[in-house]
Amino acid sequence: MSAGENKLIRRRLAGAWVSSVISITLVLFLVGVASLLLVNAKSVSDYFKENVQVSVLMRQEVQEDEAMDFATSLDSKPFIKSTRFISKAEGMKEMTDMLGEDFLNVFETAPIPVSIDVTLKADYVSADSLEVVKKEIAASPLVDEVVYQQSLVDKLNTNLAKIFLVMGVFVLLLLFISFVLINNTVRLNVFSKRFTIHTMKLVGATKSFIRKPFLGQSVFQGLLAALLAILMLVGALLVIRKQFSQLFEVFTLDSLLIVIGVVIVSGVVICVVSTYFVVGKLVSLPKDNLYY
Repeated sequence: MSAGENKLIRRRLAGAWVSSVISITLVLFLVGVASLLLVNAKSVSDYFKENVQVSVLMRQEVQEDEAMDFATSLDSKPFIKSTRFISKAEGMKEMTDMLGEDFLNVFETAPIPVSIDVTLKADYVSADSLEVVKKEIAASPLVDEVVYQQSLVDKLNTNLAKIFLVMGVFVLLLLFISFVLINNTVRLNVFSKRFTIHTMKLVGATKSFIRKPFLGQSVFQGLLAALLAILMLVGALLVIRKQFSQLFEVFTLDSLLIVIGVVIVSGVVICVVSTYFVVGKLVSLPKDNLYY
């Protein structure tokens, strides 16, 4: 075999190896995204639930200092995440922005009471818990009415349950597809070296001896692809942090470390397992089948 032919073969092998790393990287990136969503499923759910607001409308005769004291007392309740005091002036401004400057002309006196916007902890954003919270807040003689959108809460809980069920099925399917794709990629990469394997077999090399360098390469290939996938994942998180800063807060360092571990283990294990079986099959392959 001439030097030119050897050079061409090396280029083809290098191209096959690079293409397999890229394919595995993209698959592991998808695994990382799915794992990140699954690991942070509760945090994502809590994020949306804690954006549901309950409006506490105070009686007309309640003064602002009394309402502020009441808001402070609400902050100590176990079901309250945060409160925001809204003065009459702020309330009038919000209504003017929504209804126009002339809406007050139909009233003899300003109808906007002092109010408090309450954000509940995620565990209490359900139909039963909200009713209990509503009764406890409304029990104060300072409170005229407690208002929240029941239909919105019901739809939120129903849709979140559906979303996470679909997400769980999606992750399982993705892991299966990932195994198949990576297995095929590794199979093609190893198959391109079938003549080398056959030559080693002819000189008396055992299966374990032949497998050893390929398994070492598969570990390196899996680690490299996992590292590239992790860099892509971190880059995607930085974009989320820049565009959706509040949503980024639900992704904790612990969950990110778990996802990184999942990506690394998935890359290495699938590459090693695929290489083990592919090399074993090629070693047992008759010479005549090496050309097909």
